[in-house]
Order: sequence, then C-alpha cells, then structure tokens
Amino acid sequence: MGKHLATVLDECGNIWGVSDKELAYCLAKYKGQLEMDVLHVDDSDIDSIIKDGLDLDNLFKEEEDGDY
Repeated sequence: MGKHLATVLDECGNIWGVSDKELAYCLAKYKGQLEMDVLHVDDSDIDSIIKDGLDLDNLFKEEEDGDY
C-alpha cells in the first residue's frame, strides 16, 4: 500500500500544499493507470492484436461500408 501512495504523492509534488481535490484527482488517475495495465497471459491475445494490426486497411474499409 505504501508503494502506491508514494507513487501518487510523488506525482502531486509538495504534499503539504495539495488540496483534497488534487489528491483525489491524482488517486483516480493512478487507479486508471493500474486498471489499464492488464497482463496478457494467453499468447492468442497477442497474436490476435498483431493480426488485427496487420489488417487495418480492411478494418477501415468495413467501417466506411457500415459493416462495422
């Protein structure tokens, strides 16, 4: 828990001058960063991302045709 608080407070700067609103914002921002950091355990997830990335032209074409 201390590691997380230290990370958040480091981003806030001078902790003695931080308002409650600023601290709440920093905590919410840090929570969002943690939620986005998801482990990809299954290699098929990564393979799917790579495959979709290689086929972007087709994806955008489907969007324009309204198939997406």
